[in-house]
Amino acid sequence: MQLEIRPDPTEVGRARRWARSRLAGSGIAVDEPLAETLILLVSELVTNAVVHTGCPAVLRLSLPGTDRGGADDASATVRLEVADASDRAPVPRCADGDATGGRGLALVDGLADRWGWSPEGAGKRIWCELDRCSETRQGAAVAYGGGLASYEGLAFEAV
Repeated sequence: MQLEIRPDPTEVGRARRWARSRLAGSGIAVDEPLAETLILLVSELVTNAVVHTGCPAVLRLSLPGTDRGGADDASATVRLEVADASDRAPVPRCADGDATGGRGLALVDGLADRWGWSPEGAGKRIWCELDRCSETRQGAAVAYGGGLASYEGLAFEAV
């Protein structure tokens, strides 16, 4: 399943709402750590696309029970991809303690089980995967500000 994203920072909130609505039927409860982590990753990758490229993008989600196997498959992998028309490679930044941005790819690296990017046509595709059975993210998304529900309507500044 996919969502077309306009190059507008308000699209970040729409992308989060869309991703959250797609969790129904996947076997992933909207309040479990995997869901919160997924929504945070959607925010970061979509923000990167709309703020740093100025190009339209496409958000794709592969969820258990919808695109990949049964909803009861506890080992299923969730895959998130954002493709845009910019050929600029994603560049992780080293943000100092007072910086209000520049931590997006560090969050992706810390929260996703795997991530990467590849050229695609004249643009690129950035992807990340979350393993359903991973224990490492218990509370990880909550550690960034009390749960993702508090972020609705905000656009995150990312690399």
